[in-house]
Amino acid sequence: MKSLVKLTLAATLALGTAYGALAQEFTKGTVKKVDAKAKKVTLIHEELKSLEMPAMTMVFRVQDEALMEKLKEGANIEFVAERVGGKLTVTQVK
Repeated sequence: MKSLVKLTLAATLALGTAYGALAQEFTKGTVKKVDAKAKKVTLIHEELKSLEMPAMTMVFRVQDEALMEKLKEGANIEFVAERVGGKLTVTQVK
């Protein structure tokens, strides 16, 4: 019985890790507008698979002020967007 519990725990951890890796998938986009004061960016982006969202232009919050420095109007970027506190938020940029 203990081995069944250990196996179930291991499977749960593996699935959680796999989901975490999926959530970190980078998406290509182009910076259309930057609002540094409001910590928001408007992106023209490809499909956001992790959020089940089609390609479109939309405004995102930016989680970290250091990320704002990487966002210049007209720049082609790759980014990760997640729901943070119910708001679509850019959490990584490369």
